[in-house]
Amino acid sequence: MAFSYARRPGAGPEGKRRRGGLLRLMVGVLVLAWVIRSFVFALFSIPSGSMLPTLFVGDYVLVAKWPYGYSRYSLPWSFPPFEGRILTNLPKRGDIVVFRVPDANEDYVKRVIGLPGDAVAVRQGMLILNGRPIPREDEQRFALPVSANSPCRVVAGATPMISHDEAGEPICIFPTYRETLPGGRSYRVIDQVENPNADEVSARRVPAGHLLLMGDNRDDSLDSRFSPAEGGIGFVPVENLVGRGTMILWSTDGIAEYIKPWTWFSALRGQRIGTTFGGEPEE
Repeated sequence: MAFSYARRPGAGPEGKRRRGGLLRLMVGVLVLAWVIRSFVFALFSIPSGSMLPTLFVGDYVLVAKWPYGYSRYSLPWSFPPFEGRILTNLPKRGDIVVFRVPDANEDYVKRVIGLPGDAVAVRQGMLILNGRPIPREDEQRFALPVSANSPCRVVAGATPMISHDEAGEPICIFPTYRETLPGGRSYRVIDQVENPNADEVSARRVPAGHLLLMGDNRDDSLDSRFSPAEGGIGFVPVENLVGRGTMILWSTDGIAEYIKPWTWFSALRGQRIGTTFGGEPEE
């Protein structure tokens, strides 16, 4: 008696070729994603209000990797590890940068204020760069829409100022100023209270290979004005740069839930998408 056996689907040479092709495709996709994430762009989500009014909690910033060259901090999980930086370019004053906090496994975002060799001081809240005061002009008050991830949070000594927009939605009001750096780079900052710790900083020289970084929300940012012992970041090595912030790719008000895709869009702050902060002077 003769028996015949049905071949399992995919058990023959053709099936092996298909499986091999699928594996190669998956590996190729992973390698491409690693290359893009390492050398081209990455996303950074904003977790705090230290960069208000420029960046909101819940903004997703597209970070360009190539402008400053590459170090191990540019790579996912800092792998492969290597010392130094290749194809190095210094940031410009006023650039928004993502960087690895020295001696910590965290990435922060701040604005570049001082380059190597610069002398930076703060007097009565006004920046002094290389002995020259940085112009600071009063602006209309900044209105932050109150949301799940952006309550009306103020620093100690400040009084929350809540109003309503034309649609009747609550907004939080902050006093803002416009700073203009040498070369014409201009941006807004928040100064909530007279804070001697943040508003009065003696002149300090930025060491070679380091940067002085500050948050735009000046009273709510533990930045280079403060030493690590004070909870700040001190001077940041250029090697620790991850990349330059270029634009807001997505922004959410905090009500979205991963398991409810429709909330991704109801939480979307669409007017913020596409907001840029490149290297050119702002109008």
